Amino acid sequence: MTERELDQIKGTVSSVIYENEENGYCVLRLDTGAEGLVTVVGCLPCASPGEGLELEGSWMTHPSHGRQFKAERAVRRLPETVSALYEYLAFGGIKGVGPVTAKLIVERFGVRALEVIEEEPERLAELRGINPKKAAEIGRAFQRRAGLRRLIEFLVGAGLGAHLAMRAYKAFGDDALAAVKDNPYTLASEYVGAEFSEADRLAMSLGFATDSPERVQAATLFELTHNLNNGHSFIPRDKLISVTSELIGADSGVVADALDVLVEQGDVVEDKVAGFRVSYLASLYAAESVVAERLLEMAAVRLLDRSKLAGLIERAQKSLGVTLADAQRRAVETAAERRVMALTGGPGTGKTTVTKAILELFSAMGLKTVLTAPTGRAAKRMSELCFEEAQTVHRLLGMGFSGETGTPVFQRCAEDPIDADAVILDEASMVDITLMSALLDAMKPGCRLVLVGDADQLPSVGPGNVFSDIIGSGIVETVRLGEIFRQAAESRIIRNAHRINRGEPPELDNTGDFFVLQRRTPEKAVETILELCTERLPEHMGIDPSQIQVLSPTRMYETGTIKLNQVLQAALNPPMPGKNEKRFGEFLFREGDKVMQTRNNYDIMWRKGETLGTGIFNGDIGQLLEINNQERTMTIDFDGRLALYSFDILIELEPAYALTVHKSQGSEYRAVILSAMKGAPSLMTRSVLYTAVTRARELMIIVGDNEVLLRMAGNNRIQRRYSGLKTRLKSGLM
Repeated sequence: MTERELDQIKGTVSSVIYENEENGYCVLRLDTGAEGLVTVVGCLPCASPGEGLELEGSWMTHPSHGRQFKAERAVRRLPETVSALYEYLAFGGIKGVGPVTAKLIVERFGVRALEVIEEEPERLAELRGINPKKAAEIGRAFQRRAGLRRLIEFLVGAGLGAHLAMRAYKAFGDDALAAVKDNPYTLASEYVGAEFSEADRLAMSLGFATDSPERVQAATLFELTHNLNNGHSFIPRDKLISVTSELIGADSGVVADALDVLVEQGDVVEDKVAGFRVSYLASLYAAESVVAERLLEMAAVRLLDRSKLAGLIERAQKSLGVTLADAQRRAVETAAERRVMALTGGPGTGKTTVTKAILELFSAMGLKTVLTAPTGRAAKRMSELCFEEAQTVHRLLGMGFSGETGTPVFQRCAEDPIDADAVILDEASMVDITLMSALLDAMKPGCRLVLVGDADQLPSVGPGNVFSDIIGSGIVETVRLGEIFRQAAESRIIRNAHRINRGEPPELDNTGDFFVLQRRTPEKAVETILELCTERLPEHMGIDPSQIQVLSPTRMYETGTIKLNQVLQAALNPPMPGKNEKRFGEFLFREGDKVMQTRNNYDIMWRKGETLGTGIFNGDIGQLLEINNQERTMTIDFDGRLALYSFDILIELEPAYALTVHKSQGSEYRAVILSAMKGAPSLMTRSVLYTAVTRARELMIIVGDNEVLLRMAGNNRIQRRYSGLKTRLKSGLM
């Protein structure tokens, strides 16, 4: 809509019906004088009765609430008359002030009331019933509200989200606006979380030079932070200087100088790994150091003599009704002997049996054991298989928030450790260096750790290559299970997974639980996938679409997840009258959709029964129950946890009818359909194919070009990750 097309209204706020403190969205009633009361919606943070507004926007008709004015721009005036000041103070303008106190204030100070509250709050103590402490609290409340409002208006006016103002205010307090104007790149800090491009755009508009120290340092930190998403714990110094220089068009010497300043400030740590000078974010260096130090310490301890274990192992076997194979027995013995061990193996090799046997053994030894996994789905599956409660690592560590910055912290740590004598961590290949560091730090002295996972699956989404580095170092005692047991060997899913892992093509005879449907063109592949999800599997095999997961190695191309989600959404959850929708970016969200969280967000509130909690994490899948366009929110059910999303964080949400293989890690589905067509060479690999196949519990169907499938099985390319953990462990560095 152009400038001249915007409608204009003005008036005084009569009442505030709804306000979302996280994003500034507001619904209020505006007294426009001759035209009466008007309902206004829009980003109007900290609005209060008595405040004057001059608005530009457009009229709209809400299906339930009637005619409304949607504000796009606003000029705001604090109340100036005595009557307006009373309304403002009496009905929510300042926390701690009600009608009685408001009357006293305006009677004493008149039109200067707000000026006194902000600049001379101690004078409020002159009034009956207000002591100096309360006077200071009232002044502080107004200063906070005024400061936050100015900050939000500044950022929203610059085209940035109001939620960034909330985070910036938590991080920098009353000085937030000055801090942002002084250095807009503070918005791109981990405490606030803006994109570098957003902060850079604001800085350029404020006149910052393209080679200013603030810009170059922020760009350097951005490159280090951005590459965490590519799995790197560090970047070689020379490469970091090169990519930063290319990003912002600065001379490499200027970048090198900025990097040296960051090292001096402690934001970046430089070290040598395998003879190369490398640069870490300080937090990543600390995490890697903690993991190396604790594992070296634990690996050096031998606890029990193997000869004393025979009776305990026999009891465990009898309790479970199994006879352990040689490698399985060796794994159980190792768990008893060592403070830390790794157990790895492909599907069908008995990792779950060993885990249950270790749990039985630890119980017989009088050890209190906790079970944990990186994701909610993995923890749920662990609980079902081991008949013991398992919880996510985040929940085990008691995730909380820093009161100063609002950033996530773990309550369990060296000073307040986990109440456990042993920890069994499943799906260990998914754990990144930061989470492993937090877990090890929270284990009390003497606590044991058993790492269980499949080292041949894709590594963690986050930084590091922890599980593989631990195994590859040779420092931690490792048992690899290789024997496929008879019952598991009957599954062609399991047999083909092992064939793929050996570099052999899967069997193509289409029997049992594994099928390959040859399709030469993307159009035919999409058509077949759609038919499988909507007709063939539901009608002929009794598999509900909710139990089918479509996977693709890639997001892009005709058979990537973006296109597949559009097609599957249209078929499985078509538009209907009364079913609300919301378009955000490249996605259309519709009530009833299957959706996925794409990054860790520690701020999102959820409720499960009477339990309240915070945090929805990368890879969590839920169902979109409600879209409230009036309040600009969505309600999503994540396995019984009802989470409320404001529209401004929908960038973290995607449809989940089709997932990338990377995003499916740690999950298991009754039926999996894999699209095997065109993709980036770095994604069309053996580990991607192997991980996809091992997600299927009962049925695996691959749809695509057999030549692509054969190339994937034969492509053992492993994407290099910059990680120093293996080197530190092998060299014994702490």
